[in-house]
Amino acid sequence: MRIIDDHKVNPANDQLEIQVIDEPGAGGAHHAYLVRGFNSLSNPSTGGVELKSTMILFQNGPIPEAGVNGLTHEVLLAIVADRLRSFQAGPYACKANACALTHIEEAQHWLQQRTLERMRRGVEGTHQK
Repeated sequence: MRIIDDHKVNPANDQLEIQVIDEPGAGGAHHAYLVRGFNSLSNPSTGGVELKSTMILFQNGPIPEAGVNGLTHEVLLAIVADRLRSFQAGPYACKANACALTHIEEAQHWLQQRTLERMRRGVEGTHQK
C-alpha cells in the first residue's frame, strides 16, 4: 500500500487520504485506489447512507479477455468536466475553473487520439503497444 498526498491543499482535501491498494499491473499502473476521511452522513446526496470510503477501480486487463471490469481515465475526466461545466454555468464561475476545464478537455482529446491511433493499428483493448 502507498499513500498519495498530491491533493492536499486545503482543509477538505487535507482530511482525505488516498491509498493505492494493489500492485502495478502489466503496464506499470495501479488499478485500485481507496479514498477515506469523509463523513457521508452529512452529505445530502447519499440519502442517509453511511460511507467511510470509496474505492476507485480502473480497467484491469484487456477487454476481450477480462471484460469491462473497471473505470477508465476518460470516465473520471468526464465526471470532473461535468462538475466544472456546472460550476461555470452557476454562481461559482471563475477563471480558475475555466482553465481547469480547458485542460481536462485537452486531456480528454489526447486520450481519444491515443485510442483512435490504437484502433487504426488494431491493438486497442490489448496489452500490445
